[in-house]
Amino acid sequence: MSDLDEIRLAAWGAAHVPGLAGPVTVTKFPGGQSNPTYRVEAATGHYVLRRKPFGTILPSAHAVEREYRLIAALHPSGFPVARPYALCEDRQVIGAPFYLMELVEGRTLWNGALPDMATAERTATYEAIIDTLAALHAIDPDAVGLGDYGRPGNYFARQVERWTRQYRASQTDEVPEIESLIAFLPSTVPAQTRTSIVHGDYRIDNMIFAADTPQVLAVLDWELSTLGDPLADLSYFLMNWVTEPEGRSGVKGLAGPETGIPTMEAMVARYCAATGRDGVPDLDWYFAYNLFRLAGIVQGIKKRMLDGNASSADAANTVARLPGLAAAAWQFAQRAGAA
Repeated sequence: MSDLDEIRLAAWGAAHVPGLAGPVTVTKFPGGQSNPTYRVEAATGHYVLRRKPFGTILPSAHAVEREYRLIAALHPSGFPVARPYALCEDRQVIGAPFYLMELVEGRTLWNGALPDMATAERTATYEAIIDTLAALHAIDPDAVGLGDYGRPGNYFARQVERWTRQYRASQTDEVPEIESLIAFLPSTVPAQTRTSIVHGDYRIDNMIFAADTPQVLAVLDWELSTLGDPLADLSYFLMNWVTEPEGRSGVKGLAGPETGIPTMEAMVARYCAATGRDGVPDLDWYFAYNLFRLAGIVQGIKKRMLDGNASSADAANTVARLPGLAAAAWQFAQRAGAA
């Protein structure tokens, strides 16, 4: 049973998506804490719907309109994203703004350890992921109509300010490490040397892979995308190498020739070769920032859970990670010079 009005959705789709005809059946995809996502089966084909959450949400969060603009700009460039079909900003249709896009058939890899793969396939999969990231960062935002997709200035300075504000807006109690990070991060922001399209949540389970090759067919979940420092995406992806294997993206201790999972150093070298860099700066500050941002996201989920608006039944398990994220973020901050 869907929480969407399938009759109204079918009528809207028939009017706005060429070739779509009802009736439609809507099934919510499992997982995902933020913008609820659904499989839409119509008489004429299959689609994916992403909508804002119902109920009260934080300002600037869950911006499906931005997501739609982004994939509509990237798709013609050949970068692997789902084909966008139509955006609906009228809440009267299903109760929240939403958009429809292509359903990309392929594999979702939930576990970064890739336990069911051969050694060489693991290597090729990780190389495809880092090559796709390098390709994203090579796109000229102006050339695809996204020159105004983010504000000018230092990306990390803006992001620290943004996630501090988001954290405060959803704060439910005091976490000492978070308070220390809020004091430390803004005063130690690294200089920014490049600007690119930034995905904002670049990880293995936000991609669709081809059924029988390591090819990335589509990068998903662009909710946090903007223009900014490409080191944001790179350092976020490299967090996997300092995150314990938890059945998700963490591969700490698993990299090396015996598994085929490339080392962090190998990933950095491949990315630098593709993007013309001669190296990346010390990553401890970036890791502290990434964990602080994750803590802010989890705090938002906690607030929505307490308010009864969390979109995943797994929200409580996610919220339980908050103290550990805060502690790990502060440890990296200390390695980066925090006292």
